[in-house]
Amino acid sequence: MANSPEVYVIDDDEAIRLSLPFLLRSAGIASRTFESALVFLREAKELSPGCVITDVRMPGMDGIELVRRLGDMKLQHPVIVMTGHGDVALAVEAMKAGAFDFIEKPFSDEVLLAAVRAALDADDRASQDDQAKRRYLDAFASLSPREREVLQHVVAGKTSKVIAYDLGISPRTVEVYRAGMMMKTGARSLSELVRMALTADI
Repeated sequence: MANSPEVYVIDDDEAIRLSLPFLLRSAGIASRTFESALVFLREAKELSPGCVITDVRMPGMDGIELVRRLGDMKLQHPVIVMTGHGDVALAVEAMKAGAFDFIEKPFSDEVLLAAVRAALDADDRASQDDQAKRRYLDAFASLSPREREVLQHVVAGKTSKVIAYDLGISPRTVEVYRAGMMMKTGARSLSELVRMALTADI
């Protein structure tokens, strides 16, 4: 069916271009692969609704620039960015540019499929974002001043070790604050916590 949602996998790594479609197909989700962001953009306007999965680091055009270009083209495909360990700052930058979510490698099949299903269900984004902003502001109102301080550093893309150094506390204490923030806000992952904070303009 021409208008059924598809997942567009963009990665210069052939192993990813083979494994992700296999996983998606096993979950009943159609997909297509592209070896670069530039190849994808050449076809983007003709593609069915769906979402994009892209690596944040790619030769030619990286995932962050791809997110920006899709925004410039007014294309509504939610983008999930895959990042390597230690690339949280890049992932946050991608979300600030308009990415829907990010997942850190290595990730489980369940984490990827949950992100894809959420992205494919992300219709009527404007009204959802408005409702979500009010909900998230209420959630963040329950944070302590110290938790809000740690959150600012998290949203800046800093690791727990760097946050600990900046605030003069231990990395373990940072993790405790992060766990507290996630419990109070209902965020199930770091990417969700970041997305909530960005939506609420924290």
